[in-house]
Amino acid sequence: MNSAPIGIFDSGVGGLTVARSIIDQLPNEELLYIGDTAHTPYGDKPLATVRQLSLDVMDELVDHGVKMLVIACNTATAAVLADARERYDVPVIEVIKPAVRRAVATTRNNKVGVIGTRATVKSRAYEDAFAAAVDVEVTSAACPRFVQFVESGTTTGPEVIAAAEEYLAPIKAAGVDTVVLGCTHYPHLAGAVSVVMGPEVTLVSSSEETALEVYRELRAGDLLREDAKPPLHTFAETAPRVGRTSQFAQLSQRFLGPAISRTATIPMIDSKEGLDQ
Repeated sequence: MNSAPIGIFDSGVGGLTVARSIIDQLPNEELLYIGDTAHTPYGDKPLATVRQLSLDVMDELVDHGVKMLVIACNTATAAVLADARERYDVPVIEVIKPAVRRAVATTRNNKVGVIGTRATVKSRAYEDAFAAAVDVEVTSAACPRFVQFVESGTTTGPEVIAAAEEYLAPIKAAGVDTVVLGCTHYPHLAGAVSVVMGPEVTLVSSSEETALEVYRELRAGDLLREDAKPPLHTFAETAPRVGRTSQFAQLSQRFLGPAISRTATIPMIDSKEGLDQ
């Protein structure tokens, strides 16, 4: 079991920020990543739909023998976390509480902004997590086009800045000193967000904190990989919709870096057929 891969999933390429942090902090671990490109984005779908899509992908990962599941998607975390922890016998790690812990430790004026998908913001999962942690004033804003930008490989430029200025206006007006990037796609747009918010505002991404949570859980469960052979990572996607061109392989290599792309395999899979086709 120690040599089994860590299973990670997201609606597309956003969760690669989490995968990158896990690779950096746990270089001996193998990863099996699935981006559900057939159904991206999750953020404009009802939570009940996201729940079923997430369970389908996690069932696939568990069937392939992963030793841990990482829900590298804020919308999916809000939709399915409790169900996943009841359904599976392996540890399930999420991305919301690690980001909240970091934001609480970072804020100086107890005013925190959260940006996320429509579904994540509507779920109020972040407000609930902050309420359980400390008395912090939270201002949330949905940024629906951000995921589309990242999935198309557009991470800078006038269009991105214009969208960021529009979406972040209520966050700026609230006088926050910390902004949680409440979607794993958003770190790819951190430059634009930082330009709009200004250098005095700290951006918090859940990626590194989630990787630390993965390390703690593996160590506590005596599940750290001890194999001397270099790990082989697999990054896969569900089949994109008919007539839609997939950029998953190209963006995976871009976001993970050349050292990773040389060792990773990026097969095209069908969400109903699995990784073995």
